[in-house]
Amino acid sequence: MTRLLFWIILFGLAYWLWRKATRPQQPTPRAEEQAEPMVRCAHCGVHVPRASALQHEQRWYCSQAHLQQDSKPHG
Repeated sequence: MTRLLFWIILFGLAYWLWRKATRPQQPTPRAEEQAEPMVRCAHCGVHVPRASALQHEQRWYCSQAHLQQDSKPHG
């Protein structure tokens, strides 16, 4: 009985190692694929990545046009 158990474990280990060696490797996520912080445009409300947004007086904008429109006096 012990001999049979030994052979089953040995066969299972060999099979596991063979599967691990022949399986394609999963690519690890690169830094640029990770999510970056998003901010909301103070003019239209669209969420954009903070790296692409424009900041003016603690407010974020999605484009130069929205920054200019929001900074004009509302008359």
